[in-house]
Amino acid sequence: MGNGNDNRRPMALVTGASSGIGREFARQLAARGHDVLLVSNQEKELDETATELAISNPEGNFPTFFIDLTMPDADTRLLDFCRNNGYEIGVLVNNAGIFSFCPVVGTPAGRIDLFIDLHITAVTHLCRTFALDMKQRRCRGYILNMSSMSCWMPMPGIAMYSATKAYIRVFSRALAVELADDGITVMVACPGGIATDLFGLPRKLQRLGVRLGVLATPQRFVRGALKHLFRHRRQYINGFVNRPAIVAVASLPHCFRRAIKHHLLDKIGKL
Repeated sequence: MGNGNDNRRPMALVTGASSGIGREFARQLAARGHDVLLVSNQEKELDETATELAISNPEGNFPTFFIDLTMPDADTRLLDFCRNNGYEIGVLVNNAGIFSFCPVVGTPAGRIDLFIDLHITAVTHLCRTFALDMKQRRCRGYILNMSSMSCWMPMPGIAMYSATKAYIRVFSRALAVELADDGITVMVACPGGIATDLFGLPRKLQRLGVRLGVLATPQRFVRGALKHLFRHRRQYINGFVNRPAIVAVASLPHCFRRAIKHHLLDKIGKL
């Protein structure tokens, strides 16, 4: 789990830090001189991430906390762990998330609850708990919440993903106003496609997507997100084509959405 933060380097907390974008956030925050509390429900991968960071940043401190963030007391357990070990969190990155491409009526009830518990309940409570801690410590802290470009796109097959990500965006924009007078920056990141395993794409297709410019690498996205966060921006959308793409896709008429359902989602459901 790691020892106390005696060297007083700034400390960040990253959820979903065991893989993908979360691991890249941890890497780049460490390279910026932060200690990082790594949080995930993937214990083996979490320990591997901590080992990697300790090797590449020998002066840093990279404790791990293995937890299911959908537990009702996950936020308070994390805060208690931080206080017991002297970790003062100045940067909170709410990155943990899930994805599935499936119609709502075909999604098991437990999976629907998982979307809500992880993307809405956990993010809300972690923001509240750690923002209050920052406020009490008079810390001019930073909170980065991961939404998605799909939050503007009510498309068949991703209703639970896009709807819960839309909550994160609206919640973050309002929270940014509430905490501004306390010197706490809240930014929501709304990425387009990123070349990670979240969407189930084979590595070969991920590399092809990057070459074609359809997908961004985690390294490039995280670099841009952190740059905007530490410049006190409130929202970050990566890629020069993503903003017009939001408008284009969000403007699709109902008949086009039904066509996508019939020619893509229904066929996948028959496989």
